[in-house]
Amino acid sequence: MTVFSRTDTSLLSGWWWTVDRWLLMTLALLIGFGIVMTFSASPAIAEKLGLGSFHFVKRQILFVIAAMITMFGVSLLPVQWVRRLGAVLFLAAVILMVLTMVIGFEAKGSRRWLSIGSFTLQASEFLKPAFIIFSAWMFSEVHKTPEFRGWSIAIFSYIIVVALLISQPDFGQTILVSLVWGAQFFMAGLSMIWVLGLAGLGMAGVFLAYMLIPHVSDRIDRFLYPEISDTYQVDTALNALRSGGMFGRGPGEGAVKKILPDAHTDFIFAVTGEEFGVLPCSILIGLFAVIVVRSLIKNMKETDMFVFLAVSGLIIQFGLQTFINLGVNLALLPSKGMTLPFISYGGSSMLSMAIAMGMVLALTRRGAGNNLENLNSGWRKS
Repeated sequence: MTVFSRTDTSLLSGWWWTVDRWLLMTLALLIGFGIVMTFSASPAIAEKLGLGSFHFVKRQILFVIAAMITMFGVSLLPVQWVRRLGAVLFLAAVILMVLTMVIGFEAKGSRRWLSIGSFTLQASEFLKPAFIIFSAWMFSEVHKTPEFRGWSIAIFSYIIVVALLISQPDFGQTILVSLVWGAQFFMAGLSMIWVLGLAGLGMAGVFLAYMLIPHVSDRIDRFLYPEISDTYQVDTALNALRSGGMFGRGPGEGAVKKILPDAHTDFIFAVTGEEFGVLPCSILIGLFAVIVVRSLIKNMKETDMFVFLAVSGLIIQFGLQTFINLGVNLALLPSKGMTLPFISYGGSSMLSMAIAMGMVLALTRRGAGNNLENLNSGWRKS
């Protein structure tokens, strides 16, 4: 028995028969796993901060509900509305990041957050998917209209984004955004000379940051010279993963969440490994891999340049962010505060990732290029 009949011409029926249901199901499993891990990892942190045991759990459930509604709503949009949403969100995120520089509050040496009542907003999280969509739009317009200065606009926008991120400072997000934007630029037809040139500039930027900014050099030195550096958090996370074995110590029985201050955010994978073991961790990594691989394979058949660049950028960001978080937990990369998509606690991260994956679901629907009035016609043709 299917949810909707193929003869049903309603909006929801058209969405159901055109959306990638395997991708949708994998995302639902990932979000469900994230809720379980929030129940497991966050009570110890909440109690340490003098809050109720389920303070973070309750808030995360609210974030998940908002994220699922957002993802569903965005996935209904046709291509032209995804472009418009990306452009509007990009402008709003830039304005919010400027406001963050002026009235945002500082934590751990960075000014990245705005207080809105009892919630905190990290505008840079929403900037990432919006900038990907905006860049894809500019790059794709050049292919339609060669005289359009889309590349110049994309480069100028990139400079603004990097300047705002560095001002916070947030070098991890700067590197992530730069890698994704560079990949989009390359896929849009950038010559190899420019690719090598931009790669050289990127390496020079990292070197200058290492030489001139103590915060950056400290993190890189900790990674390169662990024997003479303070690597307590990473070592603790690794020990937790080792102690979990194949099947873990059992839900709620882990010790690492009582020690690490970021156990419910940056190091939630370590909590997962300790309490559930290698096998569930492998399944979790498999879910991430399914989302990335399925989306990219499906996107290879795409003939619309904007859709191809947008989906590629969004999925590369999703995959890279996952890789960075896991790499830090496994001591394969220098320590960097970056959330594990849909698993780590955090409202801004959850909502921005919901927008990003809602856009992926919208752009990978069969007949996604149809306009709003013809939303339901794509599935009939397929």
